[in-house]
Amino acid sequence: MASTMDWLRKLLHSQTGPHRTGPLDARHAARVSALHRQGGFARFWDPAECAGLIADAAVESDGVFCGDAREPEGFVLSRLAADEAEILCIVVSPARRQGGLGRALLASHLARLAAHGAATVFLEVEEGNQPAQRLYRYFGFVEVARRKGYYPKPDGSRATAIVMRLELA
Repeated sequence: MASTMDWLRKLLHSQTGPHRTGPLDARHAARVSALHRQGGFARFWDPAECAGLIADAAVESDGVFCGDAREPEGFVLSRLAADEAEILCIVVSPARRQGGLGRALLASHLARLAAHGAATVFLEVEEGNQPAQRLYRYFGFVEVARRKGYYPKPDGSRATAIVMRLELA
């Protein structure tokens, strides 16, 4: 069984690259919306929705930026409540996938959630999204439940959601 601190070891030993992570603000809402559209979701978040989430005091938001870019190539949003957090969404631009940006983004975000008092993190992932599941398992997330027919798909069908949990402390 993996140690509950494996995510921290992976953060400390993560590969560095020509990218940086950092918090998002309202200036990033349009780009976050555009990235969300590229994430394969049936319902897209518009820029105003993204701006509202980014501004919400209970939501932690981080982006991953390449080089000197001012616009993120990926983002993650989580809602904090007491000592728990739920990752609402994590997306990396399709053109930048498989380059370690998702790993860097999630590592930084988990550290930020822990710094803000989160002891447990939950997320849901579509059953067929193997790359995302591999990323989450890399950090020690484990499956705790399934929600059959939870996600609406663009073609009108519905997909099962896998609920995963990570103990940060």
